[in-house]
Amino acid sequence: MIQVRSLMFVPGISPRFLERAPTTGADLVCVDLEDSVAPADKGTARELVKKTLPTLVRPDLYLLFVRVNGLDTGLLEEDLLAVVGPELDGISLPKAHRPEIVRQVDHYLAILEKERGLPVGKVKIIPWIESAEAVLDAREICKSSPRLLGAALGSEDFTADMHITRSKESAELEWARFQMATACNAAGVAAFDAPFMDIRDTEFLEKEARFMRSIGYRGKFCVHPTQVEIVNRVFQPSQAEVEEARRIVQAYEEGERQGRGAVALEGRVIDRPVYVRAVALLKSVEAQPNAAKEP
Repeated sequence: MIQVRSLMFVPGISPRFLERAPTTGADLVCVDLEDSVAPADKGTARELVKKTLPTLVRPDLYLLFVRVNGLDTGLLEEDLLAVVGPELDGISLPKAHRPEIVRQVDHYLAILEKERGLPVGKVKIIPWIESAEAVLDAREICKSSPRLLGAALGSEDFTADMHITRSKESAELEWARFQMATACNAAGVAAFDAPFMDIRDTEFLEKEARFMRSIGYRGKFCVHPTQVEIVNRVFQPSQAEVEEARRIVQAYEEGERQGRGAVALEGRVIDRPVYVRAVALLKSVEAQPNAAKEP
């Protein structure tokens, strides 16, 4: 499966944006039926997305997801009936406040997969953790279904639920971000960050993305094609990191053959955890061979 660094939101109500979706360069294209669609246009957007999804399939370039409406809206079931099919890789599930919500949606998907001749479990889920309740229960939510590809922290909804103001620097989000990253890694799924909404400030986007990678996030949602290149670059190990990881693996494995549990490399002690981290980095690069060649 493609290593997901960038997840590009595409408004499901816009034929023009849908047509351009395959050209964004994102690892995952997420057609949106939720926040970018006005309540009066939900039905129109659903039919447009149902008709358009087969034209967006590019299995060698990106994963194809749809952000459906939340279970509490009464729209989720109709959304799933419209979009679940052989072309769909997964759904982005908003307002996943409790594990039971994810399990219920998992059940819906299994029924539709069986009815439509699809392998059960084909359609993956990325739930949005976007309330105080969800942040506190993030680990259980992330363990609630084997369908989870990852989980995303919904910064705007979370701060609204907390009755606090969202600042650009996002200091008020730091605890939730660390909690989310830890919960996702404990559950064995990827942590994804919410999009940075100021599409003009690419410098701050890069700064924020680098911080999120440093605390354990694997990727970030985007709301404009200009953000994709930055996010891909930040969440892809650099050539220098790749070369260092290769040296670490080579040195450690040579030491292991000589019966040593730790080795010295360029003035550093390389033990098992450092080796394991280097191996994981190289595996992530193998999933994106073209991007790994970037400087």
